[in-house]
Amino acid sequence: MSPLSGMNHASGDPAAPLRPGLHVAIIMDGNGRWATARGMPRALGHREGVAALRRTIEGAAALGVHRLTVFGFSTENWRRPKREVMELMGLLRAYFQSDLKRLERRGVKVRVLGRRTGLESDVLQMIEAAETQTAANDSFHLQVAFNYGGRADIVDAARAFAEAVERGEAKARDLNEALFEAHLSTAPIPAPDLIIRTSGEQRLSNFLLWECAYAELIFQDVYWPDYGPEHLRAAIDDYRSRQRRYGGLVHEDILAAS
Repeated sequence: MSPLSGMNHASGDPAAPLRPGLHVAIIMDGNGRWATARGMPRALGHREGVAALRRTIEGAAALGVHRLTVFGFSTENWRRPKREVMELMGLLRAYFQSDLKRLERRGVKVRVLGRRTGLESDVLQMIEAAETQTAANDSFHLQVAFNYGGRADIVDAARAFAEAVERGEAKARDLNEALFEAHLSTAPIPAPDLIIRTSGEQRLSNFLLWECAYAELIFQDVYWPDYGPEHLRAAIDDYRSRQRRYGGLVHEDILAAS
């Protein structure tokens, strides 16, 4: 399906049904500030953020979301204090230990995007186990961007294609957007329809830089630990009110221009 043939993704009519397979991506921001505002250690904000993730996953399917991609840990987050980095790694371990069986039972397919280098062996084992155990599921897709950066992913994709050329498996003149996109860690999942950032900040912070080209962007002034299905519903309602043109024209624009 071409991008223009899918313009009913968001028709401008809030009452129109969402198309099947809606893909929402979320930059889960504000854990540390949530904790600081309450006089708590930042680590407690991250723990409450995990609870918010559970709430959001549980509510997403009911709202018509089929794919959810969340930004858990960026390639830049290694610059944070060592104690906080260790806490974030521990939360990933705890999440998979406590939630993997539940996700598997509910038909959730789990993928972890990003570089595997630099991660400890037990974290790698948990990631591989989560992906293997849920590989056959298709009711809901959960992608966790962990040790992920949009620029790093583009560089890795370029390197992978260049290495294929060196091996004689590809020719430089054959490179096009579709072939390049196939080398990204997000492939073959379609790009997100909607990208949400919480905490009131209005930037992408190196998240899904290639994939964001035609995504609708919504910035919500709520810290991630306070997030839940009602906030996701508000974002989707906003998304439904928009007309997505993909650089083309919708029917009304064509009539006005004629």
